[in-house]
Parts: sequence; C-alpha cells; structure tokens
Amino acid sequence: MKFCAIICEYNPFHNGHKYLFRKVKEAGYEHILCLMSGNFVQRGEEAVFHKYIRARHAVENGADAVIELPTAFAVSPAELFAGGAVHILSSLPCVEALAFGCESGGQEDFLRVADLLSREDKAFRTALKENMKDGTSFIRARNAAILSMGWDVDEGFLSSPNNILGLEYCRAILQNGSNVVPLPFLRTGGGHGEREMREDFSSSTALRAAMREDGRHGKKALRSNLPADVLGDAETYRPLPYKGAALVSLLRSPREQIARTPDCSEGLENRLASMAKTNPDFDLLLSKIVSKRYTLSRLRRILLQNFLGVELKAVKDFLAAPLYANVLAVKEENAEEILSSLSGGIPVIARKSDYSLLKKDALACFALDLRANDLYNALSGTYTNEFLTLFV
Repeated sequence: MKFCAIICEYNPFHNGHKYLFRKVKEAGYEHILCLMSGNFVQRGEEAVFHKYIRARHAVENGADAVIELPTAFAVSPAELFAGGAVHILSSLPCVEALAFGCESGGQEDFLRVADLLSREDKAFRTALKENMKDGTSFIRARNAAILSMGWDVDEGFLSSPNNILGLEYCRAILQNGSNVVPLPFLRTGGGHGEREMREDFSSSTALRAAMREDGRHGKKALRSNLPADVLGDAETYRPLPYKGAALVSLLRSPREQIARTPDCSEGLENRLASMAKTNPDFDLLLSKIVSKRYTLSRLRRILLQNFLGVELKAVKDFLAAPLYANVLAVKEENAEEILSSLSGGIPVIARKSDYSLLKKDALACFALDLRANDLYNALSGTYTNEFLTLFV
C-alpha cells in the first residue's frame, strides 16, 4: 500500500481540506496519510480540539491514517516545521508523494526555486544579512535577497503564505535526498489568515473566530463550511485558559531558558521577561513587542515553546536522528494492512508496548509529545491517554 502524504494541522478540519483530499484522489493516489500537528500548533497556540478528535475528523472525511508530527517540529518556525515533517515522511517507505496547497506555481516552479534557495552562495548570504539590518523579518529579507540576485523568480510566488511553506517542504526534500514527489495544488476559497467568512471555503482563521462567537451568524457560517462530524464538535467548543498559563510560565522561567527556544534570538528573552512584569496580559504583552522583525506568530511561538520546554538544540538533534511514526487514528476497515505498510522504516507507535522501541533522541522527542498531551489535558480538564490509536 502506497500513500500520498499531507502535512497538516486541521485546526479545524474544513471544506478546503476535504477539497485537497479530492484533488489527491483525482491525481491517482488511492491512499492518504496525514502527518498532523498534535495539541499545539505552529501559529503559537493550543489547537481548538484535542489531537485525537482532529485525527478522527480526518479519517472520517477520507484519510486512511493520521500520524503525529512531533511537538518539537509542530511548534517551530517554518524551516524546522517543514524539515521535521519531511524527515518523518522520508523515513516511511510507503510514502510516494507529498501534497500541499499553494497560491500559485506548479511542481517544477517549487523544485526550481527550492534548489536556488538551497544554494545560498556568498552573494546571497551577504544580501540577506544586509536586508535584515533594518529589522525586516527573515522571510521578507530572504525574498528581497533572491530578487536582487536577478534569478527568474516572481515576487508573488515567494511571498504567498502557503507557497513559503511549500518551498520549505521542497527544500527539505532536496536536502534529504528524498524520493518523495511534491504535489502542489492551487488553493480555493479564503486565503491563509483571511478573517472574512465565505460561503463554503473559509480559512481556518475565520472559522476559529466563528467558533468563538455565540451569535447566529457564526453558527450559520460554520454549518456551511464544516463537514457534519466536525460541526458537531465545533458547536460544543470552549476556549482553553492557555494564554494565562503561558504567561505564568514566562514569568517563572529563567531568561537563559527562554533564550534556548527555537524562535528566540538577539536577546529577545530579556525584553519578553521584563515587559511581562508590567504587562501581565498575554495579548497586551505581545502588542507592545511586535515589530517588523518580531512578528506576532514568532512571539506567540516563543511563549509556547517555553511553556512546552522546546529547545533549539534538541530540535536540531531530532532532525538528524531516526524518529518514529505515532499513529493517532487509522481507518478500521483495513487497519492491519495500513499499519503493516507504515512499518519497515522507523518504529511505528500504535500501542503502549511500542514505546519500548524508541531510543536516545527518539525517546527524548516522544517525551515532549507526552508532556504536550499532559499539559493539554490539564488545560481542558479532560484525561486523554497518550498511548491511544483510534480505529475509525
């Protein structure tokens, strides 16, 4: 059994995700494997539903199996997020392709530009460093450096949110020497981060906002954008007290600990720690620090990484080590064949006894997943066994 993989968060699963499933099937891939972030996500916050609920949604709507993207990668910046995901997928012999949504471009465009980015010669590095001097974020500075090189690259292609992540997937594929084939598909409906609600293809950002509303308008919008099974859970959604917990964790953490998180640099830990004392509110604190260089997503991630205990050195160690495939949910109809197909590369965790297969860095990486699960349980007041595989 061979799979087309999708790297995802499903926060929450919506019509746009179901559309990508359909496009993958139309491209000739019969089986879909989702590599999904766990209980905390890359934009620096808790997921709207527990990972097992979101994994069930994916299988109920067409996926064959969902495995967890380790927490260390799931809450890291784009390069480490993509690198960790491709590292896992490249270790699974059953994975043939990687599908992802994009705003523009095709497979050849992504591979060509990813190859240019991977070279990073002296002139490119010099331009990048110069562009960052005025406080420009890394991605914008890198895009400007690429354009200054005179390479045949469209600025819009470089700066579109989903394209940025797709390029990182392709860079990781090239750097890993992976045989996984990238499959970009043009997105439909609301753009990444778009807050405007659409009739049937709204963004995850707009849908999360609607879930937090109690009004009739929000509920109507959810009904037209979410599959029925997801809608049932969305109607009982309640936000978790994560922000307060993250702020408490920041205040009690030594500055050198904050400095070790993947997104922290340039002494930012000092500003965060000192400002937190006089701005004891999560959103107010970040609004005082956000800038061209320090984006809101990056600041959110630093607080989340600190809350979970994710350190840059460990993440880089995990990138170089054989890890695991932690199965969250699998289609019950042919579960035995699916689980068998996943085997043969890295350890497959489908029951508690499989935990004994993990060694050294893999063990340390999985310990972060266990901690994230325990912390989400504490925030939600609901116990969920980490060593669980759903048969849907």
